[in-house]
Formats: sequence, structure tokens, C-alpha cells
Amino acid sequence: MAVPKRKTSKARRDKRRSSHWKLSLPNMSKCPNCGAFKLSHRMCKSCGHYNSREVVKVEA
Repeated sequence: MAVPKRKTSKARRDKRRSSHWKLSLPNMSKCPNCGAFKLSHRMCKSCGHYNSREVVKVEA
């Protein structure tokens, strides 16, 4: 059975583990009404539209 010859340092261990826990950016899409970037399947925060309908009135 294979046994490690030396202790793995904390820095080396953490460098190896760091690549799996990176956060990814959310998928952004443009609002068809105002053109602002918004999260997919969510209401636009700048104009209040979702699915070509005004869901929330946004004051200017």
C-alpha cells in the first residue's frame, strides 16, 4: 500500500484545494425593455419589467 514519504504542508494542501472552491459569476442577460444587465429569470431592477410586462413600478 502506498504511504506518503513526507508531510504535506498547509500551503501546498491549500493550494491544491483552492481551485475547487472558486466562485463563478452569475449569468447576466440584457433586459429587452431598457437594456440594463439583469439576472436570468428575474425582474429587471432598473425598470421593473419581467417577461415583457411591468411587474413593479420603479420610481425615477
